Amino acid sequence: MNAEIVFPGYECYFGIHTVDLGFARSTQPTILFHKEDLMLKNTTLMFLLAVLLTFSLSTQAESQNYYPTSIGNTWILESEDKAEHIIYTVEESDAVINNIDLTLLKITSEILGTDVSTSQRLYVDFDEEGIKLYRMVVELDETFGEATAVLYPPGLFYPATLKLGDTWELTAESEVLLVGPITFTSTNEVVAIEDVVTPAGTFENCLKVRLRTRTVSTLGVTRATAYQWLAPNFGPIKFESDQDIVYRLVSSNLLYDLTGDGFVNISDLVFVAARFGQEGTEADVNNDGTVNILDLVLVAKNFSN
Repeated sequence: MNAEIVFPGYECYFGIHTVDLGFARSTQPTILFHKEDLMLKNTTLMFLLAVLLTFSLSTQAESQNYYPTSIGNTWILESEDKAEHIIYTVEESDAVINNIDLTLLKITSEILGTDVSTSQRLYVDFDEEGIKLYRMVVELDETFGEATAVLYPPGLFYPATLKLGDTWELTAESEVLLVGPITFTSTNEVVAIEDVVTPAGTFENCLKVRLRTRTVSTLGVTRATAYQWLAPNFGPIKFESDQDIVYRLVSSNLLYDLTGDGFVNISDLVFVAARFGQEGTEADVNNDGTVNILDLVLVAKNFSN
């Protein structure tokens, strides 16, 4: 499958792994830039492969949704040094390809306390095979502008079901200015099922996915390894880049998904209302000791669409 890349003043190759341009760091998908005999690597483009790819995964014994894709769902992860946030949102999109209405997965990386941020817009569709990526728009900076990758037919990045020990691979080829052919391969494996502690809470039976990437060009071979943790019926809760930067969940509207169905909706309001006035229950979402009107307001404010 070919990935067509459009980038002002350059030709470049889209790959999903961690690289470093030397002027910033973040967690976004990777674009390798080639000019003269340089391979520039950009951490402003680091991104969680699993966040792009996961949909309705399953454990060995029970079907689970490891990436709830309801419009309005949001996840915020923070680096351990509290210097960076990665924000994932599921949004409506006007994009349509072959009569398929595409969903927008938007990922924003920001350095806290500054105006420095980058974003990536991923236009995807979900079906029985898994999650399919049709188009990607990566915001870089004032120097590099935006990069667009169009994949058609769409790439199947993640199958619909996975269990411990499963592996899958993606290979893409492209042409790069002044470099020539380049081949990107991502080999992924579910290597463990773990409990994960985050500032937002403890999540049990999470899939740990190892993401190994290999990029081959006339300039040589680049390899990287990263890890993504996904909680059942919740989504991304931890990421470790190939630079050993660890991000953990600090906030999500799905923290108010009290019924565990991957949506924040009327069922969750009913759950809280049925426990109104009680103490020490899960329905006390603001942890003030009593289930009251404040808990109902919080759940309502975090509704998925």
